[in-house]
Amino acid sequence: MTTYDNSSPIGATDLPAPSFWVCVLLGLMMIGAGFLVLGDIMLVTLISTIFIGWVSIIAGAFEIVHAFWTKGWGGFVWQVLLGILYVAFGIVLVGQPVESALILTYVLGLVFLISGVVRILLGISHWREAGWIMLLSGAFGVLAGLVILTGFPMTGLWVLGFLLGIDLISHGIGWLAYAWKPTTSAA
Repeated sequence: MTTYDNSSPIGATDLPAPSFWVCVLLGLMMIGAGFLVLGDIMLVTLISTIFIGWVSIIAGAFEIVHAFWTKGWGGFVWQVLLGILYVAFGIVLVGQPVESALILTYVLGLVFLISGVVRILLGISHWREAGWIMLLSGAFGVLAGLVILTGFPMTGLWVLGFLLGIDLISHGIGWLAYAWKPTTSAA
């Protein structure tokens, strides 16, 4: 009989932890990449938009091919239409990256604003279970959404690159923190 250990959050208990130096190197590389991105956030915003466009084109093409592979599953027409929509979206992003960056940034601002309001409401309704953390997170989301939307269209030229740079730096700091985490010994 096979038993499974579900104590690991990702189910990978037998994998060795990366070495200290691998974590440090990865953290420093991510932080360096983050500062590099922050050096020219407008260029990175355009590159990100083009990258998202190509990923959308590839995903849409695969969706269309997948629809033909699995014709008997049902929903063939919907899969083909969805694939065409992905491809068209990608073509627009690649063909007009400046305008597309503006649209993506506007949608991102709306998402931040709406998700922030939802998190504030959840934080209030779960106040006794440390809901203040969710409320604080929601306040940051609303603030980020308002900054993006009130500064639009100028924010459309820098927000995506800025967020990518900040994400890379925070990810790098996370790897550095992981490298210096205290080790626990199994007794």
